[in-house]
Amino acid sequence: MHQPRIYLAYLALCLVALDAAALSPADIPLIARNAQRGDDASQVLLATAYLDGDGGLAKDPVLAAHWYELAALQGNSFAQERIADLYLAGTGVRQDPRLAFDWMLKSAERGNLRAQVKLAQMYQQGTGTASDPEKARFWLERAAVEGSAEAQYLLGKMDHAAAADRSGRLQARTWLERAAKQGYDKAIMLLNEIESLGYGAEESWHRRLPDIRKLAEDGDPEAEYQLAIRYEHGTGGVAQNIGEAVRWYERAAEHGNRMAMLALSHLYASGNGVAVDAAKAKAWAERADAAKPRAPGR
Repeated sequence: MHQPRIYLAYLALCLVALDAAALSPADIPLIARNAQRGDDASQVLLATAYLDGDGGLAKDPVLAAHWYELAALQGNSFAQERIADLYLAGTGVRQDPRLAFDWMLKSAERGNLRAQVKLAQMYQQGTGTASDPEKARFWLERAAVEGSAEAQYLLGKMDHAAAADRSGRLQARTWLERAAKQGYDKAIMLLNEIESLGYGAEESWHRRLPDIRKLAEDGDPEAEYQLAIRYEHGTGGVAQNIGEAVRWYERAAEHGNRMAMLALSHLYASGNGVAVDAAKAKAWAERADAAKPRAPGR
C-alpha cells in the first residue's frame, strides 16, 4: 500500500539531490492524484514535469508555477526556491522581484543551500530588496560552512578581490581550496590563475606554508584551520598526519573557528583516521551549531 508513496519520495529525492528526475508517462497519473490530495513532493514533481515537458506532458509554465506555489505554501523549500526563480524571470507568472525575494528568503531560512546563495546574490545586487553587503556575506558564509562549493568559491573570490594583506589572502585561499576540493571548476581556475601570477618573493603563495605555520603557532584561528586541512589531506608540502590534523582542528575550534568544529564532527562521525566517537561528533556538531552566525535584522 505504501510502495507508490515510497516511489514518489524516491523521485522527489532524485529531483532535489540531483536536479533530475526521469518521469515516464506512466508516472504522471499517480503523481497528479497525490498532488491533488496535497502531497507537496508530488506537487513539486508535477510542477517540474510541466516546466520541462517531462513525462509526456506539454510544457506549461503557468501550471508549473501553480503547482510549485502550492508546494511552497506547505513549506517545501525546493518549491520555494523554484517559485522564486519563476517570479524573478517572469516565467508562468508576472515578473515580481519582491515576491521572488520573499520566497527565496523563506527557502534559505529552511536550509536550502542553493537558495541561500541566490539570496546572497539578491542582497548583493539589490534585487527585490535593498542592497545589503552584510546580509549577502552572512548568507554566503552560512551556505559555505554547510558545504556549498558555489558559496565557497564566491566568498573566496570576494575575499581575494578585497585582500589587503597576507591574512586576507589566506582567508580567500581557504574558501577557494574547499571549493576546488569539491571539483568546482571556477575555483580551480582562479587558484591556478593566482598561483601563476604570484605575489613576489616574500608574499608568494608558493612559499605560504612557513607563513601559515607561523600564524598558526601564534594562535591565528584561520591559519590553524588551514594547517589542519593540509595535515588531513597531505597537501601543501606536509605529509598526511591525522593526529596533527585533529590537534590543529581542535586549536582552531577552541579559538572559535566554526569550520574546524564541523571538520572535527565529521572526522569523529566517519572514523576517517580516528576512532569513531559518536559522542565527540555530536558535541562538536552542537558547538558548531551554537557558533552559527545569526542573520542581521531584516
